[in-house]
Amino acid sequence: MNRNETNPRVEVTIDDQKISVRPGTTIMEAAETLGIHIPRLCHHPDLSLMGSCRVCIVDVKEMGYYMASCAQEVWAGMNVQTNSPQIRQARRDIVELLLENHPMDCQCCERDGNCELQRLAYTLGVRERHFAGERKRIPRDTSGLSVIRDSERCILCGRCTRVCAEVQGVHNLSQHGRGFHTVVTPAFGAAMDDSVCIQCGQCINVCPVASFLEKDHTQRVWKALDDERLHVVVQVAPSIRAAIAEGFDHPPGTPAAGRTVTALRRLGFHAVFDTDFGADLTILEESHEFLQRLQQGGPLPIITSCSPGWINYLEKFYPDLIPLASTCRSPMSMTSALAKTYYARKQGIDPSRIFMVAIMPCVAKKYESDRPEHRTADGTPYTDAVLTTRELIWMIKSYGIEFDKLPEGEFDAPLGIASGAGDIFGTTGGVMEATLRTAAEKLAGGPVDQLEFHEVRAVSGLKEALFELGDRTIRVGVANGLVNARTLLDKVASGEKQFHIIEIMACPGGCIGGGGQPYPVTGHLVLDPDLLARRAKALYRIDQAKTLRRSHENPAVLELYREFLGEPGGPLAHELLHTHYTPKSPRGVR
Repeated sequence: MNRNETNPRVEVTIDDQKISVRPGTTIMEAAETLGIHIPRLCHHPDLSLMGSCRVCIVDVKEMGYYMASCAQEVWAGMNVQTNSPQIRQARRDIVELLLENHPMDCQCCERDGNCELQRLAYTLGVRERHFAGERKRIPRDTSGLSVIRDSERCILCGRCTRVCAEVQGVHNLSQHGRGFHTVVTPAFGAAMDDSVCIQCGQCINVCPVASFLEKDHTQRVWKALDDERLHVVVQVAPSIRAAIAEGFDHPPGTPAAGRTVTALRRLGFHAVFDTDFGADLTILEESHEFLQRLQQGGPLPIITSCSPGWINYLEKFYPDLIPLASTCRSPMSMTSALAKTYYARKQGIDPSRIFMVAIMPCVAKKYESDRPEHRTADGTPYTDAVLTTRELIWMIKSYGIEFDKLPEGEFDAPLGIASGAGDIFGTTGGVMEATLRTAAEKLAGGPVDQLEFHEVRAVSGLKEALFELGDRTIRVGVANGLVNARTLLDKVASGEKQFHIIEIMACPGGCIGGGGQPYPVTGHLVLDPDLLARRAKALYRIDQAKTLRRSHENPAVLELYREFLGEPGGPLAHELLHTHYTPKSPRGVR
């Protein structure tokens, strides 16, 4: 191929239109600059090129055969035709073959109406099945606490294996077998919970069909809401308010906290709490823990512990660094523990009657809620059910609630009062910024003018920063996506870098990019930096609109300590708000 590597621009012809693009541009990317959309399934702009599905084939005149436009770079003088009756028929043939080896149950599939294969079949005009014969039959792996694997639906696009390896650095999934018997599984065909899976759910987000799904908790919630003996309460995580409206056709970054509260009340919940309250509480406990370590000489850096996917990763891949992790439970687990102790006592309710539901962006929260460390002395979970944002959207629609017409509601006291610092927990850098807002005043011994710490705000990648707090220089690091975390942790483990505080979020962009967030609206893909940035901006706008923006100024949290907990780090606070972590091997991680 006569590629001109030295020319800064490459001249090509696509559908009789001449265009100049940079070397290394793929045919698909070049076509998009002309407004030409080429169908695709395996392709994802934030993952490596694979070219496995062949749906994106185009006719390159010089070659005499069809080429995968997602993986083929342009060269000087290339002449491409992206569509013709023959190309369209070839794409239809490919999709029809995929469908013939796919379950015929669209109407009762969780991705019905939001399935890329279904959408592609419609746009290509596939109206009947032309082939008959044996279809793959593989038992559904429903054993997982967070992630369900349905290999019968798998189209072998490779997105799940790539996101697991390239974004999360876990390498849990790979293709096993050959030909008709090829299947995507963890090593040796292990169940998800018996593998190195960290439960993040990014495989669910990038899967174009429904080969990966979250463990369904909706039925246990419906059952609880129908049980008159139970006092059913719910808490809402920070990032939900920046993403839930997408499920009702609003653009990304539309704040919807008030309507979410009202929708939950109409579903029948007796009280609606804000996980931001638990976030504020986390900051007080974590700041106390950090200052204690700082004054006593370690161990440092202290590493945040509110991301359960990250904690699973720590226990499996970096067990030697467990002593560095904060012992604070996540805001969800703190709020749940207080609902069944502090709230129960204030309301005069038997804790055994309280059924706590958590609305989370994170699939791994389902796994966290089942951990023995987050249960009462008699073995009862503090969090009885975890609904992802997607599951709540479905429940609201299923109940016939018109979300757009709902009035704004208010969270219930005392576990519903929160500062803006709690809101920004939902985006990468938010936990760090919230911590700095409180730690700065503690170290300075009084009020500090600086409220916002833009140096730690980031949607993607790594951030490092230095802050002069009081008479100390504090070095901080922020990472989201576990490949980035690995880069940071390897430097810490080798002694190459020294930090005082590190924030790690398992998912790209933090909780706003969690494995349980809404499937993106048209024009966006999961991992899309623009999508994540819009959700993050929504949280920062909510924070800026509040008069209460520092966790340690939250009156409800201060009252909690006066009435119930005593002091940060005290005996009762440690019992209810702190935990421990254990090195885990792939087998027997429950």
